[in-house]
Amino acid sequence: MLRIIDLVLSVVGLVLTLPILLVVTLIGYFDTGSPIFIQERVGRGKRPFKLIKFRTMSVDTASVASHLASRSSITKFGAFLRKTKIDELPQLINVVKGEMSLVGPRPNLFNQAELIEERDKLNVYDALPGVTGLAQVSNIDMSTPELLAKTDRKMLDSLTVGRYFDYIIATATGKGAGDRVSKS
Repeated sequence: MLRIIDLVLSVVGLVLTLPILLVVTLIGYFDTGSPIFIQERVGRGKRPFKLIKFRTMSVDTASVASHLASRSSITKFGAFLRKTKIDELPQLINVVKGEMSLVGPRPNLFNQAELIEERDKLNVYDALPGVTGLAQVSNIDMSTPELLAKTDRKMLDSLTVGRYFDYIIATATGKGAGDRVSKS
């Protein structure tokens, strides 16, 4: 049932936000020269997939978790995209492709060994990763691997259609600050 809802909402979302996607892509070319950011992430069953986002950091930023990246790497336009969560819109393509759900554990990088270990203990990788979820609307990010894994498991164990929509609405209305970035 949730897969059908994911598919319908993502296709509708892509159609409705197409003008925004085009404008952000155009502005992104002037901002970084490379507006689309594609990065290998850990998916369901720990299989790799290519996450699609709008680029918010300079092109030469190291491929690390956001909380390990320097705040100075974020461009001015990227800061706006992060604040408004517009940088996440291209992930609707990942949802349509069946690599992600709208709601689920945020997909991590393969180099985040501690988080992978914590999520493995709780079988979090049995689920599709998501664009948003309980951790995101609770301001829990990947800098606290054990807490994040426990929160992910709690969300998965209690996920209903109603809560699914609660997480989407909370995210769309601005709840949750997104991934932390290093102060340096």
